[in-house]
Amino acid sequence: MSETIIVKTKLKELVKGYNVSGDFAEALDVKVKALIQDAMKRAEGNNRKTVMAKDI
Repeated sequence: MSETIIVKTKLKELVKGYNVSGDFAEALDVKVKALIQDAMKRAEGNNRKTVMAKDI
């Protein structure tokens, strides 16, 4: 997972009325990727190939 998965235009739409620094989107991307990795490990630990909301 090396590509950015956070869509900056969507992020800016969500935080209307606030400025968004470039490093915020990058930091958010790192956190989201970590959440996904953790969810994948939990699913695998439960012998599933499907990542579910409960894995977060």
